[in-house]
Amino acid sequence: MEQNEKTNEHNEPIETVGSTLSPQDPATPAEEKPKTKGFWRDLFETILMALVLFVILNAVTSRVKVFNVSMQPTLKQGYLLLVNKMAYKLGEPKYGDIIVFHYNGDKQEDYIKRVIGLPGDKVDISGGVVRVNGNALTEPYIMEVPNYSGSWTVPAGKLFVLGDNRNHSSDSHQWGFVDNSWVVGKALLIYYPFDSVGLLSIDGLVRAAPAQ
Repeated sequence: MEQNEKTNEHNEPIETVGSTLSPQDPATPAEEKPKTKGFWRDLFETILMALVLFVILNAVTSRVKVFNVSMQPTLKQGYLLLVNKMAYKLGEPKYGDIIVFHYNGDKQEDYIKRVIGLPGDKVDISGGVVRVNGNALTEPYIMEVPNYSGSWTVPAGKLFVLGDNRNHSSDSHQWGFVDNSWVVGKALLIYYPFDSVGLLSIDGLVRAAPAQ
């Protein structure tokens, strides 16, 4: 009898001291660790994506602020503009484009003006009218008609530019042409102030015959 009792004692299951958490328990360390890793991985990927987008955006566009009155009434002091730096790497300047360029090639001094003459064009200004290749331009965007006169033939690789505030603008009628290599890009839109947000496009408003 004593032997049987001892045998039964040895056959009884032995309980583990302490508590064992179920693998399904949401509070287990085994599940907390993957969640933490997932959070940091998502955060890293979000930051990395934001940096990549910033680099791409900065490579193809720039943001500029208008500081003077030479492009009024189209662009007023304090306006913030988005500039497409790829516009003339993929295409050519057109009549009426508003461009940002390094004045005299100086990267520390940027100007913003409107393209009036393309390579080979003859630009004449007299009697308050701008003519390109003998054709008067339609310019509803200017502040007032120019009170100066002159005649210019645009060389290859150059642009003739004027400010919309014709009589208060330092531009091609004073210092000559803009070299294509000085051009930063085409002004696309006003993004501030918010009540003036809009595209800078005047398709069909400037008319000039191509050079012969």
